[in-house]
This record gives sequence, C-alpha cells and structure tokens, in this order.
Amino acid sequence: MSKVNATTTPVDFWLDPRCPWAWITSRWMTEVEKVRSVEIRWRVMSLAVLNENRLDELPEQFHRWDIVGRYPVRICVAAEQKYGSQVLGPLFTALGTRIHNLGQKQTRETFAAALTDAGLSEDLADAAYSADYDTLVRTSHQKGISLVGQEIGTPIIGVPGPHGSRIAFFGPVVTPAPKAEAAGRLWDGMLLLAGTPGFFELKRSRDAEPSFD
Repeated sequence: MSKVNATTTPVDFWLDPRCPWAWITSRWMTEVEKVRSVEIRWRVMSLAVLNENRLDELPEQFHRWDIVGRYPVRICVAAEQKYGSQVLGPLFTALGTRIHNLGQKQTRETFAAALTDAGLSEDLADAAYSADYDTLVRTSHQKGISLVGQEIGTPIIGVPGPHGSRIAFFGPVVTPAPKAEAAGRLWDGMLLLAGTPGFFELKRSRDAEPSFD
C-alpha cells in the first residue's frame, strides 16, 4: 500500500545503476527520506539507450561500456516484472554498493550476490545477458526522458512543480552525498527551484571525482 498522504511528497527517481554520480544522488535521496516526508518511486533509465545514437561521436571505450552497461538495468526490469516496483530500491542499493563502493566488476557473480543481498532470486542475474528485457528498459527510460529532454544524463528526479504541476530535472549532481539535515536542506532548495515558474537550469563544471563516503 502506498504511504503517500497529504503531507508526503512523491518523488520519481530514474537512474542507471552503473553511473557513479547517479549512485551518489540516490544515496542523498535515501538520506532525504530520513528527514523529510517523501515517498521515493524508483525507476530505471539507461545510459546505453541515451547514447545509442551518438556512439560514433564518443571514445572507443564507450562502445564496451555500452554493452556492459545494459546488464544492470536488464536485471532491474526483470526483477520489477517478477516482484513489483517495490524491489527496485533495495536492488539499486545492493547493485550500487557492490559496483561503486566495493568496486566489484559487473559480472554474473556480482549480480547474483546483489540479488541475494536484496532478497531476490539470484537466477535473475541471467537477465543481464538477455535482450528480451530491452523493450521494458527502453519504455521506462523514455518515460523519464520525455519529462526533461535528450540533453541530460542520469539521474532524473520528478517533483512537484508550480500550480500543482509535476516536473522533472536532471540531477542534482553532488559529491559526496549530503547527510542528515544537510540532505534535507538541499531537498528543500530543489523543491523551491522546482516551484518557481519558468525555472529551467542551474549548472557549473565539475571539479571533483565521485566520492562514496
């Protein structure tokens, strides 16, 4: 049963589990959940789908990343199909912890261990290597992209906008993830921007590498 009520803010959060920046933002969002009344609705997007029409413009290493990067999102949509969308949060946490915090390679062994961590069947690790799930990945991805446009990355966060509307942003991109009340203040600021009619963009160049502290 949904926990949304009159004082709870529903948050739609699209991410690709392989992206370290999206991972950090997701950890910030789980901190927000501790200090603000929000309900996070986790969703899947794919950097591989986002970049598939521009691989010729990208370095050769992106071609390999494109293939491997499809593995985690396929597992996520396979798990969602079998168990429901409520498993995506624990599964994102399990995958991100192993891939980013522990630095484990994206192998079947890693995927199976993450599924076990999330309380799911490790047999779903086989979904990583099946194109049968690509249509579902693409459908979820497009729902997020349709709200923000193609010139973005992961994550996408859908929040309340002006006059009862619902809008989405790419980001925030932040490192390390703010904790406790600092996480709440960043969230408050994001809602303030989202609620400003006509607000679209705020950006500066990154000068730090991802930090998972």
